[in-house]
Amino acid sequence: MIEPALTTRTRIWDLPTRVFHWSLAGLFCFSWWSAENARMDWHRVSGYVLLALLLFRWYWGFAGSTTSRFSSFVKTPREVLDYAAHFFTRQGPITPGHNAMGGWSVLALIVLLSLQVFTGLFSVDTDGLESGPLARFVSFSTGRSYASVHGLSFDLLLILVGLHVAVVLFYLFYKRQNLITPMFTGDKRLPPEASPPLQFASMGKALAGIVVAVVISVLIARA
Repeated sequence: MIEPALTTRTRIWDLPTRVFHWSLAGLFCFSWWSAENARMDWHRVSGYVLLALLLFRWYWGFAGSTTSRFSSFVKTPREVLDYAAHFFTRQGPITPGHNAMGGWSVLALIVLLSLQVFTGLFSVDTDGLESGPLARFVSFSTGRSYASVHGLSFDLLLILVGLHVAVVLFYLFYKRQNLITPMFTGDKRLPPEASPPLQFASMGKALAGIVVAVVISVLIARA
């Protein structure tokens, strides 16, 4: 663990990314609960909000702040292997945002969650009583296929989320790197060599993305 005196408190996560992260975590749990308890009315609402969140995150991955952009954390296979070589060492490299391995994990979560929401829009249950808002545009058998993928993607998400939580705890207790608090405060203590200049997108740009994402989600909900 690097001594606090040798580090500087640095802003690494912008507000939109932090709000997205914790909103997504809460809605994922709520969607799970609502499906397990046959509260499909709430499950649909949760799905629409998740859709808006994910639309915004895709936009923010290209237009957002440095650490939120896919280009900053989706690394090459070589960079991933180099980072993996230090994974079990306590004094491994410290990065201002997602590390080389974590970046691919985050991308996988976003892709799987997007697949989960997309298939839910067209899914139909076995008796045809419950369905997504766009299910009427596909046949019953196609809707059932979407439902199967919807269920499979959820199982894969459970595995990925479990790994995500396990790795965060591994970093906290073994590597002595707290990844949780910075996602609340936006700040992380970094050594000088791990504190590159970061650019932060304006709130106006964030609000524009939010408005577009919400409008698209509402239009789909009313389709």
